[in-house]
Amino acid sequence: MLLTAKIIIAIVAILHGYFLWLEMFAWTTRARKVFRNFPSDLFEPTKSMAANQGLYNGFLAAGLIWSLLIKDTVWQVNVGLFFLGCVIIAGIYGAFSVSRKIFMVQSLPALMGFVLLLTTAYSL
Repeated sequence: MLLTAKIIIAIVAILHGYFLWLEMFAWTTRARKVFRNFPSDLFEPTKSMAANQGLYNGFLAAGLIWSLLIKDTVWQVNVGLFFLGCVIIAGIYGAFSVSRKIFMVQSLPALMGFVLLLTTAYSL
C-alpha cells in the first residue's frame, strides 16, 4: 500500500513540476495550447502572475519529493499527507474559481494518494 501511495505521490510531484515549467517558462508559448479557453491577448500581460503561480506549484512538487526521500516512515507519511492535502485544497479552490477540470487533474490523484497514505498510517 505504501509503495502505491509513493508512486501516486511521484506522479503528483511530476504533474506539479510540469505546471511549474508551463507557468514559469512556457506561459507565452506552450501554455497557449494547454489553456485554450484563456484569451490569447492576456498571456503576455499575465506572464508574471503565472510565474508566481508556477513557483507555488514548484513548492508543492518539492514538498512531495521531499516526502519520498524521508527515511523515517512516520515522518514520511505525515509530510506526504500535508503536501497532498495542500494539493487537494488548491485543486478544490481551482475547481470552484476557475474550472471543474482542475479537480480532476490536480485534486483527484492527490486524493487517491492521501487515502492510501492515511490507510498506511493506520497500519504503522
